[in-house]
Formats: sequence, structure tokens, C-alpha cells
Amino acid sequence: MALIKEVRGKTPVIGPDCFLAENATLVGEVEMGRECSIWFQAVIRGDVHYIRMGDRVNVQDGAVIHCTYQKAPTEIGNNVSIGHKAIVHGCTIEDNVLVGMGSIIMDHCVVGSGSIIAAGAVLTKGTVVPGGSIYAGVPAKKIGEVDPDLRKGEIERIAAAYVTYSGWFKP
Repeated sequence: MALIKEVRGKTPVIGPDCFLAENATLVGEVEMGRECSIWFQAVIRGDVHYIRMGDRVNVQDGAVIHCTYQKAPTEIGNNVSIGHKAIVHGCTIEDNVLVGMGSIIMDHCVVGSGSIIAAGAVLTKGTVVPGGSIYAGVPAKKIGEVDPDLRKGEIERIAAAYVTYSGWFKP
């Protein structure tokens, strides 16, 4: 069973039909919607501020979600995929976003709906990603737009796949 830990009187709230890997860690003021999946060695640490996630969010292996004390909570919308070993810190990620493997999203960033953050990208503090954009690089810059085929073939496909994958692990 995942490590679920109360901190400062706050305990994670897990929505219905979610999957938590045995070595995932959820701490403090964390709230997630339905059909979310938190994968192996992922850490969601709401000890210094709140973390809110919508429905069908997948946090893949080794990813870290955290905040900044009294300054920057983390808010994640619906149908969001957070790739392996990504760091999401004190920011807002709107609906239908793909956060690539190993990417870093820093405090006060806003990632607009329907966007893709490429693997290894680093969004520096306060970066605003317009909806439907593709950002890549260090520091990340806009490199394109998400067309309907890319949205369906990547953003929607991956979010749906992780709902399916999590079903394989549920009793």
C-alpha cells in the first residue's frame, strides 16, 4: 500500500477509482479526483501548501509534485499526464496537458489547456504557456502548436491509456 501521511493535521483525499502504487508517497494537503493513478516511486508532497488534482490525472514513475511554503500551491486540471521523473512545483497545469518525461515546471508557471511540455523541458519561474502550445528546451520556449491529430494522438491517448493501465493493478 502507498505511503499516505498526515502532516500538520492534513491528510490526502483520494477520489474514487484511483490507483496508488505500493511505493508511491502522498503527504499532507493533497486532493485528487476520480480515476487518477500515482505510479511507482512518485511523490506528491502537500506539506507546505496544497496540491489539487482533477480527474484522470496520471503521475508517472519517479515524478515529484510539490509547492512553496505560503507562496505557491500546485493545481492540476483534468486529463493531465505527468511523465516519468518530471518535477511539477508550485504551478498551475490546466486541463488536457502532457508534461513530458524529466521536464521541470517551476513556481508560478501556468500551462494552458491542450498544451505539451516536451521531455526534458525546463519552464522557469512564472512562465505562462498559452493553451495549445508546445514548449521545449532549457529554458523552455514555444516551438509549435498542438494540432487536432497531436492532441488526439498524444494528449488524449496517453491520459486514456493510463486509466487502462491502472485497471491492470486494481484488485
